[in-house]
Amino acid sequence: MNSNIPWAGLVPLAVLLLGFLAYCVVDIARHDVKYLPKWAWILISLASIPVGGIIYLLVGHDSNRS
Repeated sequence: MNSNIPWAGLVPLAVLLLGFLAYCVVDIARHDVKYLPKWAWILISLASIPVGGIIYLLVGHDSNRS
């Protein structure tokens, strides 16, 4: 069985998603968040990549930090 997986296209996408996930987790760990505890935002970000991180940035990200 010959599988034709386009690795040249999937590897950069995977690296981009992992970088986005790392950014979200580090941002959650270093700053205050809204509506949920930090552990819950990290769990949401890890459970649904990239949707969880996008939701965190839109809803849970505390933009009033100094």
